[in-house]
Amino acid sequence: MATTGRVVGVNGNLVTVEFDGNVLLNEVAYVILDEKRLKSEVIRIKGNRAEMQVFEIIKGVGVGDSVEFTGNLLSVVVGPGLLGQIFDGLQNPLPQLAEKCGFFLDRGVYLDPISNETRWIFSPAAKTGDIVVRGQTLGSVPEGIFEHKIMVPFDLYGTYKVRSIVSKGEYNVKQQIAELEDENGDLIPVSMIFQWPVKKAINVYKERMKPVEPLVTQIRIIDTLFPVAAGGTYCIPGPFGAGKTVLQQLTSRYADVDIVIIAACGERAGEVVDTLKEFPELTDPRTGKSLMERTVIICNTSSMPVAAREASVYTGVTIAEYYRQMGLKVLLLADSTSRWAQAMREMSGRLEEIPGEEAFPAYLESVIAAFYERAGIVKNIDGSIGSVTIGGTVSPAGGNFEEPVTQATLKVVGAFHGLSRERSDARRYPAIHPLESWSKYSGSVNVEKAEYARQVLFRSEEVSQMMKVVGEEGTSIDDFINYLKGEFLDSVYLQQNAFDQVDASTTKDRQKYVFDKLLLILLAELKLTHKDEARSYFNQMRQKFLDWNGSHIDSDEFKKGETEIMDMLASKSMESVEEINEKLNSLV
Repeated sequence: MATTGRVVGVNGNLVTVEFDGNVLLNEVAYVILDEKRLKSEVIRIKGNRAEMQVFEIIKGVGVGDSVEFTGNLLSVVVGPGLLGQIFDGLQNPLPQLAEKCGFFLDRGVYLDPISNETRWIFSPAAKTGDIVVRGQTLGSVPEGIFEHKIMVPFDLYGTYKVRSIVSKGEYNVKQQIAELEDENGDLIPVSMIFQWPVKKAINVYKERMKPVEPLVTQIRIIDTLFPVAAGGTYCIPGPFGAGKTVLQQLTSRYADVDIVIIAACGERAGEVVDTLKEFPELTDPRTGKSLMERTVIICNTSSMPVAAREASVYTGVTIAEYYRQMGLKVLLLADSTSRWAQAMREMSGRLEEIPGEEAFPAYLESVIAAFYERAGIVKNIDGSIGSVTIGGTVSPAGGNFEEPVTQATLKVVGAFHGLSRERSDARRYPAIHPLESWSKYSGSVNVEKAEYARQVLFRSEEVSQMMKVVGEEGTSIDDFINYLKGEFLDSVYLQQNAFDQVDASTTKDRQKYVFDKLLLILLAELKLTHKDEARSYFNQMRQKFLDWNGSHIDSDEFKKGETEIMDMLASKSMESVEEINEKLNSLV
């Protein structure tokens, strides 16, 4: 019999309920308000009282209102049909919700996340009499460019015998496609969909491996200096307007991943609307079709109830882990975890918990760490390798990286791509600060070469700071050349033109090739006798390099540009190109 209760206290969207029976932590309950049922989650239990966060606006809820507990944990439905969808934090499909409710969504309206009308062509992989375990493939259906594996539900522990399985044909997601017999002889019907609790990591795999293979994003500053590993974690903190959203869109489009999941947890409505408008129009370079066909968007704006921000983060990572079980590379972008942390702070205050730094809950670090720990690369039961890479943006007030959310995130991620207001104002995009950012992963470019380039940047910055005091006239020609080399590296390699068809993305092979040519210029001792000559030389070299960046690698224009750059280097170098190449090889 279902447990029931009644409201005995209301504090914002925190509702205290007195109940009779058994209640679980993270259990879903519904507050009954007239004819509406407001979805809630149990977050604390004290004796016969449960404190719940309500995922809806609670206007009208009062003491004495009845509550129904479902006995089920907060879960998402997984199965074919998730790709291309736009959900809210509770996995309601927003386009269908808008059709039903209009522009202003009603409270208490919950729709099936996966359409029951769509029919999928199911091809069985298992046969009658097979012994199977959870996560094992029963069959597959085509979903876009992928073969979507229909697996034994992850909540079926133990071993099972396939008593029956349907033949190849068209079925909807709720139709029975197999029947399994457990060790007691009981029969369990299986369809294409099942549920999984969002706050429990999916652990259906043989082995969890160390992320070592670089995840190529085709953004030069990331792949060369601050790489991300497939199955790794990274964060992008930065002030408002520094280009986080554009950087995410470029990563989504060009990164070497199969599926992109965007969890907009508490972002401003305007930014979310831009994402929803632009993503269907972005062309997927892999297929030539819309990028949305391999994207899932979980949309939860700052104007929605704060409790739903937490749900959107966990909904996103659970869907990501589900597709990882099929041997796919998944990229989860959480934007922005600061808004999620603010929701935690608000709920913690209502629970009257002892506050930590800046009134954030004392357990902020452990919650953020637990979220990022769900990234990883695994070997699945069938031997396939799947990965979930998590990239979270942080929006610290005033761009202050010392605030608690940024610091808690930096303790657990493997790469830090700090966006700079100065670089953004100077239109140096991507605005990742090359001197403050870091990565623990190895990239596609040799580590020693990348470190040499960083040292050039550091020396250039030192001279730049000195020039602010003594002026250009008080700087030696050698120091001035070092300054110009750093500016040259920044402008032709670290910056990228997102509006240029060629320069917007750079393949790994092209990055390595171009970076070696660039290092020849940085390593060369140049015959430049005065500052005007040095400035003119690097301005000309910069323009040639920018033109080279915009030419296709297999074109005559590319070869011509390379020849001109090498000729220009040879004209002012004290050494031959062969001698500079020896210097380059000695770096390794």
